[in-house]
Amino acid sequence: MKTILFICTHNSARSQMAEGLINALYGGKFKAFSAGTNPIGVNPHAIRAMAEIGIDISGHHSKRLTEFLGKKIDYVITVCDSANESCPVFPGAANRLHWSFPDPSAVKGSETAKMDAFRKVRDDIKSKIGEFFGKS
Repeated sequence: MKTILFICTHNSARSQMAEGLINALYGGKFKAFSAGTNPIGVNPHAIRAMAEIGIDISGHHSKRLTEFLGKKIDYVITVCDSANESCPVFPGAANRLHWSFPDPSAVKGSETAKMDAFRKVRDDIKSKIGEFFGKS
């Protein structure tokens, strides 16, 4: 089984959603993990956005990138520009990719506006995963 590590600065939304999507949709083919360069906890809006499509990430927690250094990872994928710039080299990683998604946590305004931002990023990540890894 191939392993994927999604990296974002805070490991709170984009990388968590990507991890959840891979493990739910491609569980027999890939095992995904996520980590952050400065983890702060999983954003409740990310948990809600994923629950809306039947994927439970409520048990996820933010992890430090250093937990994965030295481990064999087939794909290292940064999902935010900041993490892409500060991501260390993973000697065991066969593939290093960068997928830039806007930070839904940065959206200000109503609860509806915030959830709409999380839904859009969730759907964009799901689409990108499907394009790259094939439909589940």
